[in-house]
Amino acid sequence: MPNPEFVDAEIQDEFYDAISAESLSSDEESEEDKELDQGHKVKLKNVSWAMTTLALKRTTGLSKELDPDASSITIDVSGKFGSLCKGVDENDTNCWTSPSGEGFMIRGKNYLKDNSKVIGGDPLLKLIAVDWLKVDKSIDRIALHHRSLVQVPAKPNYSLVLYYASDRPVNKDSLLAKFLDGNDMFRDSRFKLIPSIVEGYWMVKRAVGTKACLLGKAVTCKYFKQDNFFEIDVDIGSSSVARSVIGLVLGYVTSLVVDLAILIEAKEEGELPEYLLGTVRLNRLKLESAVPLEA
Repeated sequence: MPNPEFVDAEIQDEFYDAISAESLSSDEESEEDKELDQGHKVKLKNVSWAMTTLALKRTTGLSKELDPDASSITIDVSGKFGSLCKGVDENDTNCWTSPSGEGFMIRGKNYLKDNSKVIGGDPLLKLIAVDWLKVDKSIDRIALHHRSLVQVPAKPNYSLVLYYASDRPVNKDSLLAKFLDGNDMFRDSRFKLIPSIVEGYWMVKRAVGTKACLLGKAVTCKYFKQDNFFEIDVDIGSSSVARSVIGLVLGYVTSLVVDLAILIEAKEEGELPEYLLGTVRLNRLKLESAVPLEA
């Protein structure tokens, strides 16, 4: 018998609608998109972007997940930006920004009673750097790399790195603490990604979808905990479906604006409402800008 703690009581909700108001319809497909779609018969749906990495340095935020008695610190990001630049405004390309949670729907306080979802608030963690890398092979425990990076391997050997931090320690009685201290089976059952193609071809939107994904059930995730950080390595190559979707996305990545949100799924009343751990917007990345990662 499987441990009921790790059994999803609502299988149909494993992939649920993530975007609040605007669901994609056939009316939104441009003539250009239709022509592209004819040449690429994409039959994938409800498949989200595979997640990169969550790295925590003495985590923090503004919710019950953080220690209310601890003094907050100022996170100094000077000199710590990754290889991908932070965007200044919407006209910038090949960059990242930190969107609010308004574009994502998450489980509300009464979700177990009425399945109600609410608009996501500001993320708990601060995104301080993003790296866009090219590697020869998959690398785990990259946080120990001498360049102090966090990395997730993905064929064709491109890796997107998200580095989050917080200004206060984690509350020991919180869901986040339970996730950090739990075993891999528990983590796999809770770590969730919500994607959104904000701008891009209709067929790419259809392939990526607007559904949340429990990453540990879709692809292989490895977890690495140390005293001052927590790393999650997500192997996109472990799923043929994920490889296909990412391959499609990389083919049009220079024209895509992609929002991603990560969170821990709440399944019990005391864990509700959900909150966003972190978000990122990737604005029209260029494959050739990926920086080689040397050993």
